[in-house]
Amino acid sequence: MNKQDIIKALGEIRKAEKRKFNQSVDLIVNLKNFDIKKDSVNLMVSLPNKIKDYKIAAFLVDKSKFIDSIAKNEFDRYKDKKGIKKLVKAYDFFMASASLMPSIASTFGKYLGPAGKMPNPQLGIVKSETEQDIKDTAKKFEKILKIKSKEPSLKFSIGKESMKDEEIADNIETAYNAILNALPNKKENVKSAMVKLSMGKPVKLEF
Repeated sequence: MNKQDIIKALGEIRKAEKRKFNQSVDLIVNLKNFDIKKDSVNLMVSLPNKIKDYKIAAFLVDKSKFIDSIAKNEFDRYKDKKGIKKLVKAYDFFMASASLMPSIASTFGKYLGPAGKMPNPQLGIVKSETEQDIKDTAKKFEKILKIKSKEPSLKFSIGKESMKDEEIADNIETAYNAILNALPNKKENVKSAMVKLSMGKPVKLEF
């Protein structure tokens, strides 16, 4: 996928009627010869440019004043299913102190796992509960994009209308290449790729 072709397509979608809000720029990748059950795509992609602010919470030994947190002595409050489901739904990502992972897995894992929000060593583990470590771990989530296939068409926000075309194009290239690498037959599994504003019509991308 050529960056200049992407920028040209972004120019086309910007010709649409202006809205009174900052629209999302969506990337759509339609798949073919793809078995959704056998060959599912489940990715966490680190983008070059931030798309939006995420809601993040942390499981820590002690409460933090730098981030929404659930202290170890509060875990018992979430033994009922409704409480845990409400917590999991309220946040985009969760981070955790490394020492608490066994307790988190037994108390929250049944709900965090299927939602794709379980803290893991690659993203979200706090080694020491210092101010700097908590802030550095939270910052890693800023440019993360989750891509999960629920049907043979992947659609997700890749930028905001207010961003520069070059920034959106870089995000599109990164996400598209990550998807390509995750597909069993690479380009052979891609039927088409399109970009659109949330309230606009899609424009086809060359690949």
